Amino acid sequence: MRTRKGSARNQAKKRLFKRAKGYRGGRGSLTRSVKETLLRSGAYAFRDRRVRKREFRKLWIIRINAAVKLHGLRYSEFIHGLKKANIGLDRKSLSEMAIHDPAGFKDVCDAVKATLGSESQAA
Repeated sequence: MRTRKGSARNQAKKRLFKRAKGYRGGRGSLTRSVKETLLRSGAYAFRDRRVRKREFRKLWIIRINAAVKLHGLRYSEFIHGLKKANIGLDRKSLSEMAIHDPAGFKDVCDAVKATLGSESQAA
C-alpha cells in the first residue's frame, strides 16, 4: 500500500491557517496566499525589530536635545561632557530623567557644564 500525506498535510495547513488568523480575504483562507503572506510578514517582523530600536534611539536623542537646550547646551556638547565626566547614563535613562525628574537632569547638566568649563580653562 502506498503512503499518502493526508493527516500530515492537514496538520501543516492547520498550522499555517492558525498563524494567518485575522488576515483578510484569500490571505487568510487560500493555502498559497497564506504561505506568501506569512513569509512576507516574517520578513517585515525581522526587519522592524531592528527599525524599532533605531526609532527609539532617535526619539531619546530628540528628547534629550530639547531638555538640554533649556540648560544652555547642545546635544553633542552634552554627550561629550557626559563622557568626560564619566557619567555612565544611557540615552534611554537620560530621556526618562529629562521627563520625569527635571531636578535630577539639571544636576547632570550642571556636572557636564562644570566638566566642560574646566576643560576650556585648561586649554
